[in-house]
Amino acid sequence: MRVLVALAMFCLGASDSIAQEKAERPLGPGDHRRTIESGNRTRRFLVHVPPGYDPKTPTPLVLALHGAAMTGEMMAKFSGLNETSDREGFVVVYPSGTGVGSFLTWNAGGFSGRMAENRPDDVAFVAVMLDELSKLLSIDGKRIYACGMSNGGMMCYRLAAELSDRIVAIAPVAGTMAIEKCEPKRPVPVLHIHGRKDRIVPFEGPDGKIPAFMKFDSVEDSVMTWVNIDECERTPRIEVLSKPEADSKVTRKTFSGGKDGSRVILIVLENGGHDWPGRASFRNVRGNKDPALSANDVIWDFFRTYRMK
Repeated sequence: MRVLVALAMFCLGASDSIAQEKAERPLGPGDHRRTIESGNRTRRFLVHVPPGYDPKTPTPLVLALHGAAMTGEMMAKFSGLNETSDREGFVVVYPSGTGVGSFLTWNAGGFSGRMAENRPDDVAFVAVMLDELSKLLSIDGKRIYACGMSNGGMMCYRLAAELSDRIVAIAPVAGTMAIEKCEPKRPVPVLHIHGRKDRIVPFEGPDGKIPAFMKFDSVEDSVMTWVNIDECERTPRIEVLSKPEADSKVTRKTFSGGKDGSRVILIVLENGGHDWPGRASFRNVRGNKDPALSANDVIWDFFRTYRMK
């Protein structure tokens, strides 16, 4: 709990200057707070438009979904994706889940009993939000992607399963599949990043320390589910990405040959914990060493190779 409080205090301080905008006018470069109605709830999201944005040119969009006990504003600070957005020219959107105060979650599946009751339809929320964004910005509907941390990574998997006609590719970080039914309308390329020493979402799946009302798949099961769905080759190409002297060995497994050119990639940080690789500013909060990998760069390099057919 102390980790979450420290993270909240660190992240929220940087976002207070962003004004809430309600006028239905096109958005320009900068940061914009927005609200929409979905499922009888007022939902919030933060939009970052890069300085080079041209309303005459359709622009890619990346959804960045926060982890449990976070908000969209916190995810912006946590991930640092605004910097990548400014450099590469895509719009990045940070929606917020539901809950109390700054401790929000996504209905990504995995809950049972009372914890599963009265949960919002977050897939419907994302769909409505994308409709709204298409009115406010020149968005390329063939290049909409989703990445997420922890519970947000689990939500990426749910979006791939239930909104594959709009989400081109996903990149979960430290979050596995938590849904039982997975029947996407099209193959969805997947890039999964996970630390083998993750204690919050263990690599091998729930252990004795995870509450009984929470269920989610292991990393390998999540990856192989999509290898099968996308009809990729079952024998991956394995590469070592890190240098021999690096603190954390980083390996990449690439399952190629999927339908419509899809791939499923698993990047494993042997000494990595529950973190967003490459964000050294959170090293002390999370208690992990900063690995020799930039999640933001790897994710965008993966996304940019795909567009909806």
